[in-house]
Amino acid sequence: MVAGTFQPSEWTLAHATFYGDDTASATMGGACGYGNLFINGYGTDTVALSSTLFNNGYACGTCYQIQCVQSSACYSNVPYTTVTATNLCPPNWAEASDNGGWCNPPRTHFDMSKPAFMKIAQWQAGIIPVMYRRVPCVRSGGLRFSFQGNGYWLLVYVMNVGGGGDIANLWVKGSGTGWISMSHNWGASYQAFATLGGQSLSFKYGPTSPGTAKCLLGLDFSSHSSGKRRAILISRRFRFLLPRFAYLLCPLGLLEMQEEGGFLPGEGNCTRFTGWIP
Repeated sequence: MVAGTFQPSEWTLAHATFYGDDTASATMGGACGYGNLFINGYGTDTVALSSTLFNNGYACGTCYQIQCVQSSACYSNVPYTTVTATNLCPPNWAEASDNGGWCNPPRTHFDMSKPAFMKIAQWQAGIIPVMYRRVPCVRSGGLRFSFQGNGYWLLVYVMNVGGGGDIANLWVKGSGTGWISMSHNWGASYQAFATLGGQSLSFKYGPTSPGTAKCLLGLDFSSHSSGKRRAILISRRFRFLLPRFAYLLCPLGLLEMQEEGGFLPGEGNCTRFTGWIP
C-alpha cells in the first residue's frame, strides 16, 4: 500500500529499551491485538509504546524512525531503523521514572523488539537515548480484517494499514440497517452491538492522521452449498491514490485484500471480487 500524503513529524528526543530475545517471540500478540506479527505483516521491526504515546490504542499501527544518539553503544553506520507500534509498554510504578520505570507517564519511551534494537545499538547497553519521528507506513499485501463475535456482537480488527497507519473511527452497515458507528474496544479493535446475522456488510473507516486512506468496503457473507461462506467485495472508495486489490483471502476469518498494481484516483470506483471464508 502506498503511503498516501502523510508527512513525517519533527525529530524529538526520547529513550529506548528492548524486550524479549533474538526471536522476538515475546512481541507476538500484544495490546494492539495483531496476533502473529509475522502472518499479519509486521515481522520483528516492532515497538511497544509508553502510554503517553500509545493513546489508549489509537496509536496502534503507527510507524516511527528511531535513531540512536549520544551513546557509545550506537552503531555509527546506521542512521535509523523503522518500527511499527504493536504493543503497550505499561507503567512500572514500583520504579522511579528515571531508574527502571522507563514507560511511566509522562515519558515518551520506546520498548523495541530485540532484533529492532540491535539494528541501531549494542543490546548490552540496555537503554539508549534516541531521536524519533513518526513517518508514513509503507505496507504490502493489502489491508487485513479479522472478525470475532456472534449474532449480536461484532468485533473487527483492522491491520496492515498504510499511510498514517492508524484508525480513528470504524462504521458497519448491514443490508438491513443504516450506518452503525462502532465503538473503540482496545488496541486496533472496534465493536458493534447489533444484530447483523445473514446480512451483507459494508465497512468504512476514518483516519486519525491525514494520509491514511478512508475507504468503503462492501462484503457479502452468504451461505454456500459447500458449507463455506462467500465474501464478495462489492464496492470501494478511496480518498487518496491507493493500489488496486485483486482478491480476498480469508483463512480463519482473516480478510485480506491483495494488491494487483495500478491506481484508482478519487471516489466512486466500484468493483466486485469474490473470496472464501472457511
